[in-house]
Amino acid sequence: MTAIIVDHGRANLFSLRHALRHLGIAHEASADPGSIAGAARLFLPGVGAFGEVMKALRERGLVAPLRDAISRRIPLLGICVGMQILAEYGEEFGRHEGLGVFGGAVHRLPDPPSGSRGTRVPNVGWRSLRASKPTSLFADMAPGTMAYFVHSYALIAAEESDVEATIDFNGRPLTAAIRRGSVMGYQFHPEKSGPAGLSLIQRFMALAPGAN
Repeated sequence: MTAIIVDHGRANLFSLRHALRHLGIAHEASADPGSIAGAARLFLPGVGAFGEVMKALRERGLVAPLRDAISRRIPLLGICVGMQILAEYGEEFGRHEGLGVFGGAVHRLPDPPSGSRGTRVPNVGWRSLRASKPTSLFADMAPGTMAYFVHSYALIAAEESDVEATIDFNGRPLTAAIRRGSVMGYQFHPEKSGPAGLSLIQRFMALAPGAN
């Protein structure tokens, strides 16, 4: 089974490919719509701005193949901005349409309350993950499991039932992982999150095609 990393030109693929090789996961990076259509698993990374990543996907003719793969319940993992573009729209540098897998939108992170010692935006560093519900794929994580984040915007899900894990940020819970059926998203970078991150990649790989 070969996994495809969607190479839309707006992501640093080196760390992700290194992590997949370490785990023994057969994969290739591709911008070919045919490869995406025939993939057994899809990784959708992204860095930078929401609108730029969506523009890159459109320019390479990859939006329709991705939506088709999602409709056929091919397991897909969005990472960082790759997770954000699974939302209906994002508000970074204007309003931009996403892939619309999850209801909700991507908004700027909240600033710390005035006079407080909260976390400045962007959110950069290691944060503790918290499972959002007993049925979450993260429910059996060891308490205090950490993951590495780099972002200034976050997905506010319309359906709380889609949220798998959260982090605390300036007094608010932020979506750290989201899932609907075979589609997952990690706001953090699992490929940069040490052994815990590798385990979280394996959780995605264990999803059965067509999972509910």
